[in-house]
Amino acid sequence: MKKKGTYIFYAVGMCLLTGLLAGFATESSVNDWYTTLNKPDFTPPGWLFAPVWVSLYVLIGIAAGMVWARGFYHRWVKIALYHFWFQLLFNGAWSIVFFGLKEPFWALVVISILLILIVLTIRWFKVVNRWAALMMVPYLLWVCFATVLNYKIWEMN
Repeated sequence: MKKKGTYIFYAVGMCLLTGLLAGFATESSVNDWYTTLNKPDFTPPGWLFAPVWVSLYVLIGIAAGMVWARGFYHRWVKIALYHFWFQLLFNGAWSIVFFGLKEPFWALVVISILLILIVLTIRWFKVVNRWAALMMVPYLLWVCFATVLNYKIWEMN
């Protein structure tokens, strides 16, 4: 159990670090460029994004830690975690492209790839640990919503 807790701790830390780094890109334009964009009526208030993302990063970090604790020497664990870390890379890249580079179209491309990677991660997590796969579902749903929001922002601007 102690070993599992260690893996979860490190995985959550890496997820939160990704969010922190993505936050630097977001911070540079969220209060100026982003406010000038036309946005759909279903755009959530700005204050909601931080708590949602922190919760999701903790949840997916716990899921990754649960998978990791099964033993990285196991082939299915390696494949699952490779998918996980790759999708996390695209997660961070989205903020850089959307907010840092101010490119909603290219951010839409990135988030579309992210969606595919999340689905693949869930598939591989399910092979290793069903509960870990289920813990990824809220993240998938939020990113689906974010994809629609990204699309509408690109379309309206």
